Amino acid sequence: MSLPPLSPEQLVKPSHFELRMSLIFATLFVSQGTHLPYFPLWLEAKGFHAEQIAVILAAPMFLRVVTTPMLTALADRAKDRANVYIALVAATMIISAGYFLPATYAGVLAVSLLLSIPWTPHSPMADSLALSGVRRFGSNYTAMRKWGSISYFCANVVGGFILAATGPQAVPAIIFVALAAALVAGFWAPRMGRPRKASPLSATDIQHSAPSLLNAYFVYFTLGVGIITASHAFLYGFVSIYWKSIGISDSIVGLLWAWGVISEVCMFLFFNRIFASASVVRVMVIAGIGSIVRWIAFPLVWPLGLGIAGFFGVQTLHSVSVAMVLIGLQKMIGETVSEERTGAAQGIAYFFNGFFMAAVTLASGPLYDRLGVDGFLAMIPIAIVGLVLIGLAARSAPQRPVGG
Repeated sequence: MSLPPLSPEQLVKPSHFELRMSLIFATLFVSQGTHLPYFPLWLEAKGFHAEQIAVILAAPMFLRVVTTPMLTALADRAKDRANVYIALVAATMIISAGYFLPATYAGVLAVSLLLSIPWTPHSPMADSLALSGVRRFGSNYTAMRKWGSISYFCANVVGGFILAATGPQAVPAIIFVALAAALVAGFWAPRMGRPRKASPLSATDIQHSAPSLLNAYFVYFTLGVGIITASHAFLYGFVSIYWKSIGISDSIVGLLWAWGVISEVCMFLFFNRIFASASVVRVMVIAGIGSIVRWIAFPLVWPLGLGIAGFFGVQTLHSVSVAMVLIGLQKMIGETVSEERTGAAQGIAYFFNGFFMAAVTLASGPLYDRLGVDGFLAMIPIAIVGLVLIGLAARSAPQRPVGG
């Protein structure tokens, strides 16, 4: 599939392109690094019970799997994606101020639903801008994207210390200020014009390419990835609440989340040295087994007297249960999906991940309410289902790239 030609303006590299994109990534991940670990603590502090927390967390996930591809497709048709990015960040910041209003269940749920619409596309749109620079000017994507991981890590750690001093009521303020910083950085985003290829999650690309991708191997594999990923829903929704319930301080909670990020980054750094010869199926089997071990271990750490050190040990498995899933998915797409259909492949995988994560998050509230930390045990059969699907994928693996 031939790409449209670049305009004369698009042939000129924007000044300080890598620095500007690094700043975009650094600022957009601070709010996310605060929301994931600490927003459930804020909800609990506002008096919501586990089932209400699960609904508030899950409902936006169902919504965003529909709205995000639409918005990225809109951005692809705009004069410049940077302008759409700025508008979405501004809308996200304004809507997030709704958390400063009296925290009724209906009000917080409404704000969370509205917030998910402009917030979720931030990362794929930033990726799209950065990848345009990679294609046109040979920029180094990882050198720019690493600042997102660094800021996410810092948000985990610093957020924990802030909450230790102020309590969970600071969470909405941290998110609002972080989004304000992202908005300021957004005005410095490089202007790249219209993309020559659709954004990774664009609805247009998915609609065009999906029929040729829906073969047994691709469907089984992406379903397996989505379900193994969804087995982490209980962790993301309720582990901070659990840690606080057994007396672990906010600062240590932040460090535990940050340790998971460090483990993930280490796997990205050393994967090729350790697993270079491993097939994608073997990678995913290891990831699935790592998930199962993680969910078995979590309820045992505190009763066995392993203490905080035990939780750091379990968090190290983030390198296997999360990082290897991400790597395995990209490795599968790179090996079996033709280049012009990779965006659609990413979009379909995003849909499966988002849908199953939302469904398991919704179920996690009642599980935590009734079982507490033993709710992790319910994640084991979910991960096993994911492994079975990976096994079915292995039986139907293609001998040539699909979608070509």
